[in-house]
Amino acid sequence: MSASAVAAPSFSLFELGGVSRVYGEEVEVWALRQVALDIRAGDFMAIIGPSGSGKSTLLGLLGCLDLPSAGSIKVAGREVTDLDDAERSKIRGDAIGFVFQQFHLIPHLTALGNVSTALLYRNLSKSDRREIAMNALELVGLAERHDHRPVQLSGGEQQRVAIARAIVTDPKMVLADEPTGALDTKNASMVLEIFEQLRSDSRAIVVVTHDLQIAERMDRVVSMRDGEIIADEHRHERSSALADRFWEAGRGTTLE
Repeated sequence: MSASAVAAPSFSLFELGGVSRVYGEEVEVWALRQVALDIRAGDFMAIIGPSGSGKSTLLGLLGCLDLPSAGSIKVAGREVTDLDDAERSKIRGDAIGFVFQQFHLIPHLTALGNVSTALLYRNLSKSDRREIAMNALELVGLAERHDHRPVQLSGGEQQRVAIARAIVTDPKMVLADEPTGALDTKNASMVLEIFEQLRSDSRAIVVVTHDLQIAERMDRVVSMRDGEIIADEHRHERSSALADRFWEAGRGTTLE
């Protein structure tokens, strides 16, 4: 086998070790229990599970939006739990791109303006911000609609603008929370195709979803239940289709 045929080794981007999250004082609610997860460069991953399984809590911890009650979270080897709010905010801006179900675009700004907002705190000129933002819109196929405001765009186009905004800073991880939940089948498929195009050896793409058909398209699937990870499988390790296994478990083919 030639050297060029050998895949580049992946490296750890985000590491969770023994992470628990407890809410409440008089009555404790354990949202996560001793979760260990290693997200590596090149991961194309779905996190699935029924409502109340801990997906949203895990999302907040991966995005450095919350801190665990116990355990360790490292981003590129740096312990996040030791950092103050400003330092965690900088990590979010530098290392993580967020995509949400409801787009969260600023109504009075154009597509270009919305994408450019992610670059405002970078030491860049206005022309440089514009060029970088236009390149991101080009990647999602919307460069020609850069001057349109959200109300002038379809739901699928708005989500593509949101993806451009998430990737414009070249983050180490794109974290998508139900990114196709508000879209029809055609636009949902288009969004997944964009994620597939954005995958790289240096970036992880993590999609939190209820949709098993989306999860089936991912290379790695982490399944959660009752605040714990019950399975962490790569495509070649799956013994059967995800939907078949969820039927067998008596939960149907959706996770809602």
